[in-house]
Amino acid sequence: MGVPEKLAERMSMAEQHEYLRARFSRRTMIRGGAVTLGAVTGGAFIPGGTAQAAVPTQRTAPATEEVDGALVAPFGRHLAYGSDPRTEMTVSWQVPVAVKNPFIRIGANPWDLSRKIEAEVRSLYTPAGVGASGDHTQYYLHAQLTHLRPGRTYYYGVGHDGFDPAERHLLGTLGTFTTAPARSEPFTFTAFGDQGVSYHALANDSLILGQNPAFHLHAGDIAYGDPAGQGKTTDTGFDSRTWDQFLYQTESVAKQIPWMVSYGNHDMEAWYSPNGYGGEEARWTLPDNGPDPENLPGVYSFVYGNTAIISLDPNDISFEIPANLGISGGTQTKWFEAQLKKFRACDDIDFVIVFFHHCAYCTSKAHASEGGVRQEWVPLFDKYQVDLVINGHNHQYERTDVIKGGEVTKKLPIGGTAYPETEGVVYVTAGAAGRSLYAFTAPDSYEGNENEVDSVSSFICLKDGARQPETVTWSRVRYLNYSFLRVDVTPAPKGRYTTLKVQGIAETGDRIDHFTVARKAK
Repeated sequence: MGVPEKLAERMSMAEQHEYLRARFSRRTMIRGGAVTLGAVTGGAFIPGGTAQAAVPTQRTAPATEEVDGALVAPFGRHLAYGSDPRTEMTVSWQVPVAVKNPFIRIGANPWDLSRKIEAEVRSLYTPAGVGASGDHTQYYLHAQLTHLRPGRTYYYGVGHDGFDPAERHLLGTLGTFTTAPARSEPFTFTAFGDQGVSYHALANDSLILGQNPAFHLHAGDIAYGDPAGQGKTTDTGFDSRTWDQFLYQTESVAKQIPWMVSYGNHDMEAWYSPNGYGGEEARWTLPDNGPDPENLPGVYSFVYGNTAIISLDPNDISFEIPANLGISGGTQTKWFEAQLKKFRACDDIDFVIVFFHHCAYCTSKAHASEGGVRQEWVPLFDKYQVDLVINGHNHQYERTDVIKGGEVTKKLPIGGTAYPETEGVVYVTAGAAGRSLYAFTAPDSYEGNENEVDSVSSFICLKDGARQPETVTWSRVRYLNYSFLRVDVTPAPKGRYTTLKVQGIAETGDRIDHFTVARKAK
């Protein structure tokens, strides 16, 4: 029950959204809760003080009657940092039906959860006829915690009337999280893109948990509720219930490791809002320090220790999939450059890592390289000596040599070291988190199975669906199976080399790649 295909071809995403709003009456659209989401609200936890909840955003109440809360268990817990990982954390979760008075309990140990904070409810209604979803309402809950102490582990439990995690028989439902330290210390983070729901996705989650990362970066195409991925209301196969499966699958990791997401093309769900991100805004609470949190909720930054992390939204500049092309009017790129300039001028920050969905450099037969990214952002990567770029979109592992100005400045073999201050940028495609794999035009070449080739045939995605062939020499490591990225950050005294040790890890647990990025500590 989307926009007719011929009509959709002539309409922008915003026009399609307005068309759908006219098709579904206001009464029908809001009976399961508001689909256009307002400001994020939640609570604040002040250690040693009193916890106070913010005033909830006013929204239309679901018509669905609440059931006995004792019969309803929360699921799908996932964490995300606020703008300052040392003092801010958001805990999010889901309930299958409407409940009364949802809350979070938090404390420094599991036997002291006396601080109780009200949670915000964001209900997301999908009418029958939108894809395969049926008549479906999802209830997402969020509690924003502030004034936390750096480097501290907290215990928390989520509940509602009839389900109190502080009760003895529910203590097994508690989770923990640890805030970022006040000073630079060695730490590990992990990353991948293109996960979805599958045995392989679950296997990668299990391995990531074993790495004990401080946080995890998800480079877009999160759950694949919209398998078509064109960002249109005519996309076929959309099923909002896929998100229920996804959040349940990832809970074992995301309930204790902040799951910092970026948005890909499959995350534009055109039925919920003009920018396609209304569904994502119901499910996630991300740092709101980007250039336009309402239109670009997946654009933000945070600092952990000596490392700055920037999440971008390439849907804004994608030639290949243009549903949101130009949505920021250039403000995202301006903000990005300002962030790079700020972080490079900061004495406490050594590394700048950027992650987003579409690839700047990749040789897959499916999407290969995105011309919009090369045009808009690659010159900024070079200008500000970005230390590592992490992408998804192409379902494989591929790593480049060191690149600057579009040319290889240094061959980077497995085990090699790159110096971005003088040499250039290394790009990693880590898009093999769980969805079906793509293919290369050249043979696999990875640790223990190296097959060096002089050049690889590929293409760049240009405007209007054009694909420009190119022959590249920068494809150094290729692995066509499920995998993820592990990065170990080791600070150093001023003037000595601080390092990023980057490893590609296969679903089997085998290492398929490793290299080091080094720069002198400030």
